[in-house]
Amino acid sequence: MGDQPATEKSGASNGARHVAIIMDGNGRWAKKRALPRAIGHQRGVEAVRRLVRALEPMGLDCLTLYAFSSENWKRSDDEVDDLMNLMRKFIKSDLPEFVANDVKLKIIGDWRSLAPDIVAMLEDALAQTANGTQTLAVALNYGAQHEIARAAAKAAEQGAITLESIEAQLDTNDLPPLDLLIRTSGEIRLSNFLLWQAAYAEMLFVDTLWPDFKPEHLQEALNDFARRERRYGGR
Repeated sequence: MGDQPATEKSGASNGARHVAIIMDGNGRWAKKRALPRAIGHQRGVEAVRRLVRALEPMGLDCLTLYAFSSENWKRSDDEVDDLMNLMRKFIKSDLPEFVANDVKLKIIGDWRSLAPDIVAMLEDALAQTANGTQTLAVALNYGAQHEIARAAAKAAEQGAITLESIEAQLDTNDLPPLDLLIRTSGEIRLSNFLLWQAAYAEMLFVDTLWPDFKPEHLQEALNDFARRERRYGGR
């Protein structure tokens, strides 16, 4: 087993600084209620809103959410359009609240290849929230394997390829090390999300469908995290 990663701060407290969530289960939530999938995605956005509002009292430095993967383009055109329109509405409606609550937005993934109007909205949101003290990182058009390949290529351009040189080129290079990765809906897989960053992260898979996930669920996960002993390959 490997040694403790260089990015991990020795002597850090058991409190999580960086939590990531694979938000899964919107479609199943809607299907259970005989509702269109679009309604499930709308309820999923409401779940995001609840968590963002709870960031400060929970003391997290960063919350990273898997919003749209590079594989999600395989879904039907109607569903992709619904997701993109939801993104537009979310940015318009919630950006003022982000600014007011000192939340810094960060986007990871190949987001600049999205529709030009969405890119412009995201660039504006990034600029307006640049001085926030707590970070909401959103993975858009993201795939971890592609992220690692891009990072390795950039590292090679600059010299030797090492763990440190690759890590410095990752989309998350300015974020705290990932402490806890949660997936909702009962599925037990990473789905090409933060594969490098999750190397030493604790993981938690819960049955709760994403639209039903509340700040209380996240707090329970943080309480569970605090009870775990992280050895990083040691004893």
